[in-house]
Amino acid sequence: MAKPSRTQARQRATSSKAKSWAKEWLDAIIWAATVALIVRTFFFEAYRIPTPSMERTLLTGDFLIVSKLNYGLRTPMTLGIPFTDIHVPGLELPWVRVPGWQDIQRNDIVVFNYPIDQKVTAAKTNYIKRAVAVPGDTLEIRDKIVYINGEREVHRKTYEQVYTVIPRERVRLSEAKVTLAGGEIRQADVQNNAYYISLTEEALAQLRTWPELASIELYVRPQQVNDYDGSRFDFRRGMGSNHDHIAELVIPGKGITVSLNPATYPVYRYVIERYEANSVERRGAEFFINGEAATSYTFKQDYYFMMGDNRDNSEDSRMWGFVPHDHVIGKPAIIYFSIDMKRYVPRLGRIFNLIN
Repeated sequence: MAKPSRTQARQRATSSKAKSWAKEWLDAIIWAATVALIVRTFFFEAYRIPTPSMERTLLTGDFLIVSKLNYGLRTPMTLGIPFTDIHVPGLELPWVRVPGWQDIQRNDIVVFNYPIDQKVTAAKTNYIKRAVAVPGDTLEIRDKIVYINGEREVHRKTYEQVYTVIPRERVRLSEAKVTLAGGEIRQADVQNNAYYISLTEEALAQLRTWPELASIELYVRPQQVNDYDGSRFDFRRGMGSNHDHIAELVIPGKGITVSLNPATYPVYRYVIERYEANSVERRGAEFFINGEAATSYTFKQDYYFMMGDNRDNSEDSRMWGFVPHDHVIGKPAIIYFSIDMKRYVPRLGRIFNLIN
């Protein structure tokens, strides 16, 4: 057999090195992807703030690292394509939650699966809100003010609410000036010389010093104004006409028992039926669970009442009810990047900020 020429030998050597180099890179990519998938599944996950519901605490365009260890990680709940939100429709695997090192505390910011999505739990949209009430708490909302266990909640400096602002006669407010003060004009009623402006406590204090303003009052929907959407938000049935007024209720929790009566039934029906897989039937003033008469119900897991810090621009528990513990994903820990979604420039001052 003829001996290969030097050129052929060099070509074979080059080809061998290229194959070896390609194999090393492929192995490295597979290894990195495997490690990333394990970390994302069991330990940490990235999350982007898509809406202004948590402003000014978290801004649209903030990118967060969410820890799954604090509240306990969930073993895989379904099958899907790694690093995507594509899952096998309708498939939910047997799963368990590994105990975390802390329980959800009142006022923790939590990432969770949107409860009323019509999908298996892990495939539901991710939401982020603040747990204003935890299992066993009594919550009430009176004229937009939240009361927990009979006490008015501590109003954080980053909370935003809408105020009715009335300028003095023939004065028009400058949107640029309001924005510079930290507010946002949500609506201008020129005919009635009124503005509806979203303000933090700091911005509110600044506007109160403006001589061109006649009055500033917290905007509260009258109780007779009905914005209840019965097609989506069954929780709201019987709880009041709008979410500025919610009658006193107990947050469900594992082992907590509530009486079943015409007043409590609308509040807990969705929990008992959907999240705890029971059949509930009402016959007049009587209730039947799984075919048996019942005057009370004991819950099987913990639930939370979640609200956005941007109180008048947040779809939350005031509309769709409680968040079950099995829907909890984790606790956001740090902002690793942030971009202004209107101007598409980085917010360098927010990078590596801790979240609380």
